[in-house]
Amino acid sequence: MKKKWIAVVCCLALMLTSFVSLAAAKPKTSEGSIAAEHITNLAESLGDRVAGTEDEKKAAQYIAQELKKVGLQPTLQPFVTKNRAKEEISSQNVVAIKPGKSSKQLIVGAHYDTVKGVQGVDDNGSSVGVLLEVAKQLQNKKTPYTVTFIFFGAEEIGTKGSEYYASQMKPEEIKNTVAMINLDSLIAGDKMYVYGNEGKAGWVREQALDIAKKKKLNVGTNPGHNPEFPKGTTGDWSDHAPFQKLGIPFGYFEATNWALGDKDGYTQTEKHGAIWHDPQKDNLSFIQAEFPGRMEEHLHTFTILLTELITHIDPPKK
Repeated sequence: MKKKWIAVVCCLALMLTSFVSLAAAKPKTSEGSIAAEHITNLAESLGDRVAGTEDEKKAAQYIAQELKKVGLQPTLQPFVTKNRAKEEISSQNVVAIKPGKSSKQLIVGAHYDTVKGVQGVDDNGSSVGVLLEVAKQLQNKKTPYTVTFIFFGAEEIGTKGSEYYASQMKPEEIKNTVAMINLDSLIAGDKMYVYGNEGKAGWVREQALDIAKKKKLNVGTNPGHNPEFPKGTTGDWSDHAPFQKLGIPFGYFEATNWALGDKDGYTQTEKHGAIWHDPQKDNLSFIQAEFPGRMEEHLHTFTILLTELITHIDPPKK
């Protein structure tokens, strides 16, 4: 009888060991890995996504399908504008709303179009990937504010999508918006940054930097070497600008290198200069070969930072 019990105990121990081993062997999905899949899908399936083209529309459809998979109900906001050749084109924003504890909204956005002939892996597939992953991360979480995800069309011809969206906002909606967070070009630049309004008005930036410090994320801000762009701020060349003009506080995630060139944030890397808009550089093979591990690190960092900021954002009391 004693030998029988020993055999049973040994068998149970072996089963438990096997179960633990299997559990340990199950791969854990790291933050940023889903974003990387979306970047690859957009780059390899569509390539460039020029404003007003069929491939830009296909990218919008892809984004809408992915948002539906995480329980959101996306809508397309069509608009007509002119490209840089003054030709009339049709584009669209993709909008999805996640209700929060408060009806006040936090707008989080990124453009999905590219310049001609460029995969747009950095500019701006990187931000589309992060935003789609964060939407999935938040699927079963209650956020303090209603989150309005916006994927802007036609940014590369002059922030047309964000300008159109902002122009359609009524005074009540503007007043009801706590902040706008913009993502643009996240994976190629030497350093990871977050920007915001100047001085104390830059509370979105400061809260993001506090989160980065607590989470040990390697994110800084514009050091202010160029007097045209004071410390912590940036230029008006991306989709945050139309909302900033409405008086909405903003945060803006980007990877570049403010210590290089004219210290205006345009020279992204010490090794290869600007990556964006260059068909030889802004593609998967070049970025992965020339900056091994950077794409994964940046996607991981920005995904964590954005998720934490959305779930803990706390506007100052007026």
